[in-house]
Amino acid sequence: MNKVIVNYRGVNAPAYQTEGSAGCDLVAAEDVELAPGKWAAVGTGLFLEIPTGYAGYVCPRSGLALKSGISVLNSPGIIDSDYRGEVKVILVNHTDLRYKVKGGDRIAQLLFVPVIQAVLRSSEELSNTTRGSGGFGSTGY
Repeated sequence: MNKVIVNYRGVNAPAYQTEGSAGCDLVAAEDVELAPGKWAAVGTGLFLEIPTGYAGYVCPRSGLALKSGISVLNSPGIIDSDYRGEVKVILVNHTDLRYKVKGGDRIAQLLFVPVIQAVLRSSEELSNTTRGSGGFGSTGY
């Protein structure tokens, strides 16, 4: 993969916590209070230049979800290679208690993933498969 260019303002650089980590941690650059059942876009102070052919996926931190009931609402959030604005994380509070995010808290993880843009073409019909049009739950629970 080509290098990702990172500009981080007032926060620690994204970091991988272990040698085998797939995602690097994103930290909050601001204090935000989440009321029960509510969500907010939390700034990270991070700006990226991701190479063409890759995207950033913003994913929940499992520990934050398990211990506090806080998750990433649009998971995964996708950062396109041509986006140059601040990376923000939409956090949601799934609990019945208020939750305070403090600047410097690890709030999500960021994965860099290869992507392709498919060539789409129109067709009057699709090929048959064993599954066919079976949707949610059609292959079992």
